[in-house]
Amino acid sequence: MKDLGRVSRQFSAADGASRQGVDDAGAVAAKVRHLRVTEDYAGQRVDNFLIRELKGVPKTHVYRIIRSGEVRVNGGRVRAETKLSSGDEVRLPPVRVAESAMVPAAAGEFPHPVLWEDQHLLAVDKPAGVAVHGGSGISFGVIEQLRMARPQAPLLELVHRLDRDTSGVLLIAKTRAGLLGMHDTLREKSGDKRYLAAVKGEWVNDRQHVKAPLAKYTRPDGERRVEVNADEGQFAHTIFNLLERRPEMSLLEAELKTGRTHQIRVHLQHLGFPIAGDDKYGDAAWNKLLRGRQPVPLRRMFLHAKSFTFEHPVTGLPITVEAPLPRELASFWYGNTAPASSG
Repeated sequence: MKDLGRVSRQFSAADGASRQGVDDAGAVAAKVRHLRVTEDYAGQRVDNFLIRELKGVPKTHVYRIIRSGEVRVNGGRVRAETKLSSGDEVRLPPVRVAESAMVPAAAGEFPHPVLWEDQHLLAVDKPAGVAVHGGSGISFGVIEQLRMARPQAPLLELVHRLDRDTSGVLLIAKTRAGLLGMHDTLREKSGDKRYLAAVKGEWVNDRQHVKAPLAKYTRPDGERRVEVNADEGQFAHTIFNLLERRPEMSLLEAELKTGRTHQIRVHLQHLGFPIAGDDKYGDAAWNKLLRGRQPVPLRRMFLHAKSFTFEHPVTGLPITVEAPLPRELASFWYGNTAPASSG
């Protein structure tokens, strides 16, 4: 478990005397803790607060101790979804954490480029093939990697998400003010998120609005998908701008006006222009040809979050963060003359 002192600087003398000890089995045994919630954590759910604090403890155990009433806020029982307030006292019961799960990475070991950063926010250039967070059999995503590289950071939370196979700009909050402010920006749709996508076919219109409602569903094999569904879907709006048209494919810029799961991918599939290399919603036979294409094959989905423009939630300044087109995508589209990038 990381040093809980960075969450609360108001431990009692008794708390200080009950530091963790390592038992003969190599596990770290913690005693009862009483944490004071700081302003940075105000508004956070109890379960998310505990998951961050109890590194190495399975989520199932975290939810079990909440349901059993062992976790108390200001002396009372709480639910997982209970929101914390600044000044709340959180009681944590004794838990055991594997010692190996507590060894943090040294500062500076974060493996992805940081595109921009200030006191409240930072932007990462996420590569394709890396999840934004752990789960579904994935131990570490971008956010876990960043927390390990910066163990003293008081807060690191995802502002939004990118699909695992999508590269580009990923925004992360460093303060509660930054996080809540950016959530307001996304909810009010005042930010401008742009993507690049190469699609099968010759796109016609220079600028095209697509408003097709999207709904999630589960296939018989258990795989979760999204489809255009006029009856049950949620409103989804994407604007596509034509950048270049070729005989067999086109390069588009997509403007996200809403942020539904797999929105760009499903809208393009619905229109009959699947994204190159998309194994979930794309053309399987065409993707196979692209993987064998010479001299430059395509071995990933051609979808890249190129930029995010927004008004800074704290300073009010206009901010634009851009991620260069990754080398493998630039080489595929432009050939061997493609400029190098940090991706």
